[in-house]
Amino acid sequence: MSDRDTLTRFLLERSGVRGVLVHLDDAWQAVRARTSYPESVAERLGETCAAAALFTGHVKVDGRLSVQMRGTGALRTLFAECTSEGTVRGIAHYAEPLPVPLTPRAFGAGSVLAITIENQPAGGQEMQRYQGLVDLDADYLSEAFEGYFSHSEQLPTRVLLAANGDRASALMLQRLPEGPASDRESWVRCGALFDTLSPGELLTVSVESLLWRLFHEEGVRVLGQRPLSFACSCSQARVEDMLRSLGVEEALAAAEAGQAEIHCDFCGQGYAFSPEQILTLFQAPRPSAPGSERLQ
Repeated sequence: MSDRDTLTRFLLERSGVRGVLVHLDDAWQAVRARTSYPESVAERLGETCAAAALFTGHVKVDGRLSVQMRGTGALRTLFAECTSEGTVRGIAHYAEPLPVPLTPRAFGAGSVLAITIENQPAGGQEMQRYQGLVDLDADYLSEAFEGYFSHSEQLPTRVLLAANGDRASALMLQRLPEGPASDRESWVRCGALFDTLSPGELLTVSVESLLWRLFHEEGVRVLGQRPLSFACSCSQARVEDMLRSLGVEEALAAAEAGQAEIHCDFCGQGYAFSPEQILTLFQAPRPSAPGSERLQ
């Protein structure tokens, strides 16, 4: 059973509980290598990247799923995205000094957590966008996500997140709506087993060993695995759509120094447009690139 850069879906058959386990290794190191973050910010970003991948194993995603937390405190933004192809990217914005410990409270009053799913319908139609938004009021990111699912799905959910310089990991359990709902004991028992796992163990124990150690008495059955990797969804077409959204005057103003230069914060890729190229964009508009409604 694969252990590095994988998403594993599993079922606890005797308890009516489904689960997802994520390990990000090379993918997380690629995200982290693009920007030099303070250790505490990097840990929170790693947890967010693992969570974004985790949730693609929970809901049907035919495009991309993003997790975004935004506020006006020392933490400004944590953003991570995972696509249906299993590609992951993420970014963080912050202001120093950073509080110790660095928790979601650092986003400040009025901060929000949003989970957005963008699916591509058959036939190449425009992306369909679904978004859930809740206040960000928690001491841990895992607690914030548990609150999100309690609010949006009304299903008991447990989430554990962990990240260090080498790996970012996430584990989720959720009681099936069609499962033995009346058997509260099964869910309490699974929660008690879940609580025996520490963040350090989540990062170091292999998939097979972790699932067997925790849940073998619950009839754990692996439903499938898929690989995860780093990739950025920026593209020439998406940047062109972003320039169109500015309007011709503002887009040309960005090229006053001779050309407009746009750099992707996620991967560092650069895009350059001369005034003539910008005018051409508005004279011969093309269909929007997938997911280009808002350039992250």
